[in-house]
Amino acid sequence: MLNKNHHTHFIKSTAAQLGFHYCGIAKAIQLDDDARRLESWLQQGFHGNMQYMENYFDLRIDPRKLVPGAKSVITLLLNYFPAEQQQNNAPKIAKYAYGKDYHDVIRDKLNNFIQIIKQNIGDINGRGFVDSAPILERTWAVRSGAGWIGKNGNLITKQQGSYFFIATLITDLDLITDDAFAKDYCGTCTRCIDACPTNAIKENKVIEGSRCISYFTIELKDEIIPTEMQNKFEHWMFGCDICQDVCPWNRFSKPTNENAFTPIPEILNLSTEEWNTMSEEAFKKIFKSSALKRSKYKGIQRNLKFLEADVELKV
Repeated sequence: MLNKNHHTHFIKSTAAQLGFHYCGIAKAIQLDDDARRLESWLQQGFHGNMQYMENYFDLRIDPRKLVPGAKSVITLLLNYFPAEQQQNNAPKIAKYAYGKDYHDVIRDKLNNFIQIIKQNIGDINGRGFVDSAPILERTWAVRSGAGWIGKNGNLITKQQGSYFFIATLITDLDLITDDAFAKDYCGTCTRCIDACPTNAIKENKVIEGSRCISYFTIELKDEIIPTEMQNKFEHWMFGCDICQDVCPWNRFSKPTNENAFTPIPEILNLSTEEWNTMSEEAFKKIFKSSALKRSKYKGIQRNLKFLEADVELKV
């Protein structure tokens, strides 16, 4: 028990030293309730063209199949709320993409974390994940005491709202678990549901992913965005923050201390015209370390044309 206490304290203190603003621990078990919800969500086709959501179903619901012998699931939160905002007339970009690609930033932190654990505790078996494996990270975050799932499908904390990344570290270390977060503080508020221009947010915290602006501007690889979505994007070019921006809990958001998430100047300052006239070579150079490269130059240009059509319709 002494080692268990010591190891748990070491894990949490190391997480803080690495810049994570929350570290919680849950027991590695199979998620039967989530399995049923995920199966229903997939059967309704809410994942659209995101076929990868159908893959590795058994791995999604049981971390012990991802990491043999796993005993603990560690949830880590990293704040990304920016101190600066884009200029008002620029094509809108989700705040998580203002700085360097979070996948690269957090992956480095997780690899460092595992090395520190091995150097100080021993040759443990562990793997870190950030959008890189079939993990139900929001469920594990709730089970670790981080917060609750809001009506917009995001994890929300009482301390800082929802502008943070969730990383997961699965390990065979036997650690002291935290109490699950048992209360839902959304109450009767429906601001996120009311504000969503594409009606992607359904009842009972169900999100129709294939109607989300983020889906159309990032995940959808078709050359043309469906015309039924015309005039509904509210000038969002990459991702969407509407349901977070209107959430009352995000009044507690504090600017991140993570230097890697310092906004790329062009994201804050480029006008619509400058985006439209940007060459592919310039795009690749400016955004080589940005999450925007996920949509590629071709996708960004498609999104801009779609937004231009919105403006023409309004005129």
